Amino acid sequence: MAGQRVRLWDLPVRVVHWAFVLLMPVLWWTAENGQLALHKWLGYQALALLTFRLLWGLIGGSTARFADFVKGPKAIAAYLRGLFDKHALPVVGHNPLGGWSVVALLALIAAVIGTGLFAEDTDGIENGPLNYLIHGDLSADMGHWHHLLFNGLLGLIGLHLFAVLFYAVVKRENLVGPMLSGRREMAAPAIAPTFAPWWRMILGVVAACGVIWWVSAGAPLPHH
Repeated sequence: MAGQRVRLWDLPVRVVHWAFVLLMPVLWWTAENGQLALHKWLGYQALALLTFRLLWGLIGGSTARFADFVKGPKAIAAYLRGLFDKHALPVVGHNPLGGWSVVALLALIAAVIGTGLFAEDTDGIENGPLNYLIHGDLSADMGHWHHLLFNGLLGLIGLHLFAVLFYAVVKRENLVGPMLSGRREMAAPAIAPTFAPWWRMILGVVAACGVIWWVSAGAPLPHH
């Protein structure tokens, strides 16, 4: 499909991406300014987005699936060798480096959310919903690690932004536009991606809402 604007990213991928972009600075601000009730509520939204994105990485379209963009060392090495080759074939979806960047971001977001669920508020008012499952120093340690991991996440986001700038300036590739419109013009022949039916998106949304309800209720088990 050379010379055509190819549909690259589906709506769920773009919504999750930009929702995280909006959430991160607000989560940082609420934590820094002691707005813990709002911080906790926004954390549930981040958990919903993460749940949906992980599920969508299994049942979504080809460019959304982890199996499509998580590559091994050989693919990464081959991509790096052709990084500055103007005649290299276009990558449909995430390139091998970008794919691992996505994995790293999602993993770190999961770690931040996970520690937040168990974290203890110094005033004991806005503890994480699963804080009651742990006790003593471990409870305080979760809050400490929650803070450190979020700072690490900010650093990784900074690296991600640097990569976007590198591709824009050095490789003359606009990565932001396609993540907004969902489409990208292909300068060379490429295989168009496939996309998942709408009912899978609804399934993912329902699953994400179910996870929020379950976790916010303290993750009760059936015998409880």
